[in-house]
Amino acid sequence: MVHKIKLGGIALSAILLSGCLSSSGGDDDSNAPAPVVGGDQQVFKATLKRTAFGIPHIEADDFASMGYAYGYVQAEDNLCLLAEDTLTVRGLRARFLGADGTYQIPSNGATTTNLNADFFWRATATDEAIQPLKTGSDPEVGEASRGYVAGFNRYLRELRNGEHPGRHEACRSEPWLMAMEEDDMYRRYLRLAVLASSSVFVDGVATAQPPETDVPELSADAILDALADAGIEDGGDLPFPFADELPIGSNMYGLSAEASRTGESILFGNPHFPWEKTERLYLAHLKVGDQAEIMGAALYGLPAVLIGFNEHFAWSHTVSTAYRFSFYELTLNPADPTQYLYEGEFVDMDATEITVQAMDESGEVSDVTRTLYNSRYGPMLTFEAAGVPILNWSNGKAYTLRDANAENDRLLNQFFRWNQADSFEEFVELHGSVLGVPWVNTVATGPGKPAYYGDLTVVPNVPDSKVQACATVLSPVFDLLAPGLPLLDGARADCQWDTDADAPADGVFGPSNLPSLQRNDWVHNCNDSYWVTNPAEPLTGFAAIIGDEETPRSLRTRKCMEQVVQRLDGSDGRPGSTGFDLANLQDIVLDSSLMSEQLARQDVLSAYCPLGVVLGSDGQPVDISEACSVLQRWDGTHNLGSVGGHIWREFWRNVDPLPVESPDKWLTPFDPADPVNTPAMLNVASPLIQAAFADGVKAIQNSPMAMTAAMGDVQVSGVHDTVIPLFGGEGFEGAFTIAISRPNDISDGRYEVNYGNSYIQAVTWDEDGQPVAEGFVTYSQSTDPASPWFSDMTEAYSGKQWIRFPYQQEEIESDPELVRYRLVELERE
Repeated sequence: MVHKIKLGGIALSAILLSGCLSSSGGDDDSNAPAPVVGGDQQVFKATLKRTAFGIPHIEADDFASMGYAYGYVQAEDNLCLLAEDTLTVRGLRARFLGADGTYQIPSNGATTTNLNADFFWRATATDEAIQPLKTGSDPEVGEASRGYVAGFNRYLRELRNGEHPGRHEACRSEPWLMAMEEDDMYRRYLRLAVLASSSVFVDGVATAQPPETDVPELSADAILDALADAGIEDGGDLPFPFADELPIGSNMYGLSAEASRTGESILFGNPHFPWEKTERLYLAHLKVGDQAEIMGAALYGLPAVLIGFNEHFAWSHTVSTAYRFSFYELTLNPADPTQYLYEGEFVDMDATEITVQAMDESGEVSDVTRTLYNSRYGPMLTFEAAGVPILNWSNGKAYTLRDANAENDRLLNQFFRWNQADSFEEFVELHGSVLGVPWVNTVATGPGKPAYYGDLTVVPNVPDSKVQACATVLSPVFDLLAPGLPLLDGARADCQWDTDADAPADGVFGPSNLPSLQRNDWVHNCNDSYWVTNPAEPLTGFAAIIGDEETPRSLRTRKCMEQVVQRLDGSDGRPGSTGFDLANLQDIVLDSSLMSEQLARQDVLSAYCPLGVVLGSDGQPVDISEACSVLQRWDGTHNLGSVGGHIWREFWRNVDPLPVESPDKWLTPFDPADPVNTPAMLNVASPLIQAAFADGVKAIQNSPMAMTAAMGDVQVSGVHDTVIPLFGGEGFEGAFTIAISRPNDISDGRYEVNYGNSYIQAVTWDEDGQPVAEGFVTYSQSTDPASPWFSDMTEAYSGKQWIRFPYQQEEIESDPELVRYRLVELERE
């Protein structure tokens, strides 16, 4: 089909083979448009092939054309979701979706209104804020970003021209479906960079205002007393950053020769991310001339591979325990709460007046204006938890935040350079020399290579000595609720972040002060700190802001380590020789067993079931006889056919909040010398544990769930329009195979999964050094119900039917479902 494209006043014919699909392609470039003499132009030219399950394989001669095909195919699969994200980072949600509508970031727990979201992103993703990313990024980043925008917009033009009938009905006629601009890409990159930092505080930043009347300061004791009155004893019942971790998580293994049956290294990666919004992961295979070939997944809107593999190496990530920001306490001028003390003088906060458009319930649109404030460190904010103002703007004190990832201009360079690396050794070297990874641990290996772990990430350089020297009146609150999270005195220059000699930027730790490890057997991370990456070689001596040491690991981390230990010593009961191969690794990572069940089921049943009736937390008797009968026969897993696991889950949901060190929980205390097996022996004699069991049974009795229901009857995908049963459990149960329903609500008789296992990859290499990779995108590649790739991978995942990721050309060309696109376009700037 021939289209006229207007280029700077010049009408020029270009062949646009848009959406023209065939089972044969050909690589003839004779239809490519000729360059226009005398003007700047960009020819985008790429080959896009899709194999089974909609996996795209993109081949281009340059990064711009790669990005073009990537933008096109992501728009084809996820147009509405990407368009809503563009609306968000532009600060236009209230204008088009209503001021009082809800805005959520599932991956960090932030929830607010569209109006507050607009003020936050208008204040955060400014032209000035994204400029360092634009100027500091490698040329490949700019080229791929520019191409992505052009590819996205091309698909949008096709849709508006009446092509792709039936697709994207949720947004195709909406006024907020707008063309993308290049700055939108950098706003998205910044949004992802601050996912574990500034954007946790959307509401607190968007609404922070100086007091208009007398607002007294709360003392540390007053805050702690108020939290205690609200039933909060530590940070476990509070949102991030006071809770132990972000809502997102992951599991990963690096298995080298000594842990492998085959003698070849194996890499397993499995982020536990939301099944909704733009923190979904998208699988693609990218080849850019002789500069890069890589396959793997990226968060939507990033034209690179963030977790992946090739013939040289494979890697994955898990969310790190390190904090990416620090709070500063400001001492205010009693006569002016917008002035704060710094080095003996009161200085003005920077005031910015921001106006957004907001639509009310009647559809009327009006302007709303607020003035938001910044200190030298960053935005002013407030933070309330359990109704208690922990960080408040009073007449005497206020709080501000410095965010290391808001200053991280190396983020894109890290991944684009990794995508171009020629060896495992180069991959490892780039991890420390670029130091642009924002908030995740990394595990990597390669054919014949060791297993590597590193939490070489962007961390504020706040050693423990500085935290102590710069303590404030609220430091006791932070010591209790969020150990390791710095609250510093903002009045002193010596409380500014330090800078290491080997750091690539001011204010962050360099690689020499960040944890890493290489071994010839195995490394892992399942979201606890770096401390026992391998129990045989603990990592210690790092600043508390990076993570804790010699403390109990989560049940999921213990399960994570136990699986390797038992596979290597043969005590897991699996047939054949010890060690891992691809097949037994795949069996282990999806087996849906539970650490809590292993530790406690027999003791619980022996203690309570003979009683028949036990008292709940309300003092009322609960008949547990049917539940006991079911749990006696339960196979101890959350597989589809397993009957009884939902009873155990609701019981353990009540056990989990008890502090690990509480005598009401474990009789065998934690031993730093044995982090895999301690603590142990659930204290079934405790009335709290007994009540937890009664309450769990009662929760099932009061729901539509049958006591005898199989997991596959009650646990289903929460993002598809057909019923797809799902296996797996939650981290608090000690599950490794993760399926989470948030919020938990069984009033409809179902767990509707919207978090958990997302992109899964298991990678090794054949005798020729070529990658052999299998896995899933658990929620499938597309969010459009009209797409053929809306639920197909989810159905395969439900059946544990591992999907081969075709990497070599012969695998791609022999795929019976192969579809080809030829994408060519000439744009002039």
